[in-house]
Parts: sequence; C-alpha cells; structure tokens
Amino acid sequence: MSSKSITSSNAPIPLIAWGLLGLLALVWGSSFILIKKSLLAYSVTEVAAGRVFLAFVFFFPVLVRSYKIIPRFLLKYLFLSGLLGYLVPAFLIAEAGSHLNSALVGTLNALSPLFTMLIGVLLFGQRSRLMQVVGLLVALGGALMLILTHNGTSFSVINPYVILAIAATLCYGTNINIVARYLRELPPLISTAWIFAGVGPMALGMLLYTGFFTKMSNPANLVPSSALLSLGVLASGLMSVIFNRVIQLSSAVFAASVTYLMPIVALSWGLLDQESIGPQQWGGTFVILAGVYLINRKAKSRPPSTPEPNHKP
Repeated sequence: MSSKSITSSNAPIPLIAWGLLGLLALVWGSSFILIKKSLLAYSVTEVAAGRVFLAFVFFFPVLVRSYKIIPRFLLKYLFLSGLLGYLVPAFLIAEAGSHLNSALVGTLNALSPLFTMLIGVLLFGQRSRLMQVVGLLVALGGALMLILTHNGTSFSVINPYVILAIAATLCYGTNINIVARYLRELPPLISTAWIFAGVGPMALGMLLYTGFFTKMSNPANLVPSSALLSLGVLASGLMSVIFNRVIQLSSAVFAASVTYLMPIVALSWGLLDQESIGPQQWGGTFVILAGVYLINRKAKSRPPSTPEPNHKP
C-alpha cells in the first residue's frame, strides 16, 4: 500500500505512527542534554558540524547503493532540506545551548508545529482555519514569555539566545513542508541519506579547521564524545529516517507534533541535571503547548500539496 493511500484525508492515523512518534520524542527530547554534555569538551562549531558529519558517515553506505536510482530533479530539494533541517539549526541550537539551560532550549522546540503551519500557508499554498490562527497567537504569547525570561526563572530584557533557538524551529518548520511536498514519495532511508549527502561534506570541511578529530580520539573525552556520537548517529541519523516515515504515514503537522512530548523529556532531563527551571518557563511551556494543540486540532490529516504519483522514483 502506498503512503498516499495510507494518509487519505478521512483515514485515522496508523497506530505505528503514534509509536514512532513516541520514540522520536524520547530521543529528540534527550538531544538538548546531549548537546549540553557535548559542549563540555567541544566547541559550538564542533558540536554542530560534528553531528551532521557523523550522520553523513552513518548514511554513506546507503548513498553508495542508491546513487543510480535517486531522481536527479530532487537533488536541489534534498540539499535544501539538509541545510534547513539539519546544518543551519544544528549551529543555532548548539549556540543557544551554550548559553541557556537544556530544558529551556528543548521547550522552545515546541514551536515547530507553529512554523510548520505558518510556512505551509505562506509558501506552500495551504489554507488556514480560524482555530489555527488562534493557536498561532497563543503559541506566540508563550514564546514571548520565554523570550523575556532569564533561564526560565525571572523576566528580563529580550534574550538573544532564545531568539536563536526559535530561529531553529523556523528552519524545522520550513524543512517539514519541503519533505512533505517534494520528498514524501521517496523511501525514508534513501531520502534521509541523500539529505545529508550535500551538507555532510560541508560539515567535514568545517571540522578540518578544528580540533574535532583529536578530541574524538582522546579517552578523556569519553562522555562528551559519546554524547556527540549519539547526537549524530541516533538523533540526526536513525531518528531522521523514522521522522520521514512518520510524515509518509500521516502528515507534516502530525509529525511536527513530536514537539508535544519533547519538552516533557527535555524538562525531565533538566531537572535530573539540577538545572534551574522557574515558573516562567513552566508557564511559557504550557501556553506554547496549548497553542500548538489548537493549531493541530483543526489541521488537515495531510497537506494538500503532496507530490503527484509521477514524481515517484
């Protein structure tokens, strides 16, 4: 059965899609504490470019096997997805994570469905409904609470590092729409591998000017290196395949709903790591998730702008 038939507008979300969504939330919700631990030994550039390069290495055998079958007209969309879905937000999140607690950065990722809907309307011809607009305004109110928060404990002037984390979710929302419209007919493993085909060598070029490989081979960096390997191979690698599969099984907005659960995981890790999490952060998180709920409550089960059957490889 093709993904097109699975995700018809009247069909319920398959149970497997819900299970995969939970797995994604667990792994991706843990990414922010992994970034924090990686930054103990690695620079922002090494963490961001390193996780992308490690994912590229993970997928390299798939690239070799699928070189002759990948549709060439999709390469530009695959490269754009690599930039907006992985390389650029990796730098934004790593920089934000070097100045904010991991729970706060994880909470801000809950804005991804907001930007998925907004970019879909503005750039991909999707139609919005009144409840989605209300949800967007509510979520923006929650984001404003966090923008004006100092590490989640007190209100202050605008925090520029919070803005970086929000910019990453804008990239994520744009990428989800690109995958849903242009790449959903590709097998998830092949599409994800080729998403890293362009940005992986770029990340390697950046790493050659750092001490990344020396640090990776140093036994004293076991914990930071293990965290970075988990970010690259597991979070950016294997989970990306699963994420694209969830889009195929459901819709772009449903897949972005992984961010309902990610803040819970991120906040739990933050508490275990004794981070300072104050009432402003809890309040902003609740308001954002309420807004995202309203956005998804009236969302269609799949975006109207999916590829035509003749786009299949």
